[in-house]
This record gives sequence, C-alpha cells and structure tokens, in this order.
Amino acid sequence: MRILLKVGITAVALWAATALIHGITVQGVTSVGDTAGGRALTLLGVAVVFGIVNAIIKPIVKTLGCAFYVLTLGLIGLVVNALLLWLTSEVAARLELPFHVDGFWPAFWGAIVVGVVGWVLNLFVDDDD
Repeated sequence: MRILLKVGITAVALWAATALIHGITVQGVTSVGDTAGGRALTLLGVAVVFGIVNAIIKPIVKTLGCAFYVLTLGLIGLVVNALLLWLTSEVAARLELPFHVDGFWPAFWGAIVVGVVGWVLNLFVDDDD
C-alpha cells in the first residue's frame, strides 16, 4: 500500500513540474484522450518509470561519483536529478507515454520542483510501516 502512496505523491509532484516549468509537458494517454483523467494516467505511468529509474540508476551514479558529491558539497545531486528526469522523459517516450522534457534546464528546474513538492507531500505521510 505504501508503494502506491509513493507513486501517487510522485505523480502529483510531476504534475506540479508540468504546471510550473515551461518545457515539461504531459498529455493524456492515447486510449483515453487528452483529458484530465488521461493526463493523470500518464503521470501515474511516468511516476512508476521515474521510480524505477531512480531505484536502479541513482545508486550506481552516487557510488561511482561520490568524489564529485564531496567536491561540490552535494550540489552535483541537482545535476544528477535533472539528468534522471530527462532520462525518464526518454524512457516514457519509448513506452509511448506522452510526457516530454525539452532539455537540460527544464529538467533541472523540474527536478527541483519534483523534489520540493515530493518532500512537502511526504511530510504528511506517516512513517510507520
């Protein structure tokens, strides 16, 4: 049940990024159409992809680039998160999910929005497992 809550929080955070950042777009899945429900389904699918990308690739990048994290006092994490969001856009395109990030800077600012909104929403979630 907790994983579904995390996917929902990520989907809301991605929606906030699409609403606030010019260059990040989402449309409804083709089978449903470009309606609010279709866009919600797309965001849920992209949230799952984003979670998988973060679960698989982020630990590898953090391990291999730990010196950069130390040298930049963790600021390289912003770049890594932006690149992971951009990669998620590419994977979503291959899965025919209509979610697109136009380049590095929209990905950079979008990753910040996703991180902050996700953090705020997680404040309201009980940590008890």
